[in-house]
Amino acid sequence: MAALVKISSSILSIVDTKLGFLLQKNVQIISSAKMSQYPKYFVEPMYRTEEQNAAYESGQAQERVLVPCRAPLSEQTSSEFYNAQTKKFINHIMRKGKKVLARELVEKAFEVIKKAQIEKFHSLPTEKRSEFVIKDPNQLLHEAVQNSKPIMILTPIKRGGVKYQVPVPVADKIATVLAYKWLIDAGKEKDRTARFHDKLAWEIMDAANNTGRVVKRKLDLHKQCETNRAYAHYRWS
Repeated sequence: MAALVKISSSILSIVDTKLGFLLQKNVQIISSAKMSQYPKYFVEPMYRTEEQNAAYESGQAQERVLVPCRAPLSEQTSSEFYNAQTKKFINHIMRKGKKVLARELVEKAFEVIKKAQIEKFHSLPTEKRSEFVIKDPNQLLHEAVQNSKPIMILTPIKRGGVKYQVPVPVADKIATVLAYKWLIDAGKEKDRTARFHDKLAWEIMDAANNTGRVVKRKLDLHKQCETNRAYAHYRWS
């Protein structure tokens, strides 16, 4: 009888531990799931002035009058100084959560760009100023990223024990991230006579003019893809 009591108690302890493990696992799954205070039928906010004007012109604003809308985030603003691409660029520069430092570096780089572009603006004849000079650093960064984005990249694919560098088309999102990375890497290259924000400003201005090291890096990558075009069929085989 005592042996049966010992066996039953051991079985109960095993069951308790198993139940405790399952409950803990379920709690972890529930806590890791992304929860939102808004139901699924709530639409995203339209906080940009350009989007609102376009919605009024197309008649979409009348359709959204009675549709519930989510509240905009703290960084989502209609200010003319807000730029989504600049914000993403700051996030790529940020290291170890030091966003204030990353923002200060980008602001200093934009200050260098603004001064250089204003000097260039006043050095040109009057009829050529507005045509050849972009004074907005945000627009200049957009032009630099567009000129730095690659169309093709090389990816290693193993066939018969050998790895081939196969050229494949790249998605626009990945190409934008590569452009950000190349601009930041060019700004980080060691140079005792210049600081990071100065070199970053120079690289942005060069890339906006379709020149500089970042554009050369993109063209070199395209040349490698052209050289390895014989391995392109390995992408599907």
